[in-house]
Amino acid sequence: MKITILTIFPEMFTPLHESILGRAQKAGLIDIREVDIRSYSKNKHHNTDDAPYGGGAGMVMLAQPIVDAIRDVQGEHFSGKRIYLSPRGRTLTQQMAEELAKEEELILLCGHYEGVDQRALDLCIDEEISIGDYVLTGGELGAMVLVDCVARLIPGVLGCEESAQTESFSSGLLEYPQYTRPRDFEGLTVPEPLLNGNHAHIEDWQISESLYITLRRRPEMAHAWLKGRKFTRHQKKVVDAVFDRIREEDAAQEAPQEE
Repeated sequence: MKITILTIFPEMFTPLHESILGRAQKAGLIDIREVDIRSYSKNKHHNTDDAPYGGGAGMVMLAQPIVDAIRDVQGEHFSGKRIYLSPRGRTLTQQMAEELAKEEELILLCGHYEGVDQRALDLCIDEEISIGDYVLTGGELGAMVLVDCVARLIPGVLGCEESAQTESFSSGLLEYPQYTRPRDFEGLTVPEPLLNGNHAHIEDWQISESLYITLRRRPEMAHAWLKGRKFTRHQKKVVDAVFDRIREEDAAQEAPQEE
């Protein structure tokens, strides 16, 4: 996959060329590049913003350099999605990331100031995406989040394909707790099911913990995962045990405390 990021601050994207994504780029699994929008400005001082029509605080990014930059980097045979990182866009989810990971190419536009001239979006943008219900100083951090979220789903990037499929959100539940050596650390021990080598018991523990954590922290996600799902008799027993655990904990908290 090729990902091109249009920005007026290309130096902000160094982290995308390090660690796992850096190795994936060296291996030719993904191509991430930044393009400076300023270099496409036809103004004397190469500025990319101007005062908004109708007045108001702040400046608005000009349509001309953005449109020219997008048309240049996409070329004649572009096959992919052109995305504007915007707080008014659809909120990024794991499902969206999985869909975007199937694209051959992505072009990401990072806005700044008070926004982008709407005509640039009308002419060159396929979709607006937000990484959350809050406002940032620019689209660069949002672009980095989207790139990391999508790139890790490309085959070979993580090195272990199972990781992308089994961890948080991919299965519809939050991830279960993880442990490594030593077995005992400051009096806290690794749960017994993870130590006995019985893969069936380990799987039961993992799904049980994932469901428990999701019910406690993101109940809407847990109920969406449960809705319409068919369980074997054994799986239903595991799920019912989680609800019993929650009921017992809640009852204990509501019980009057002895003086």
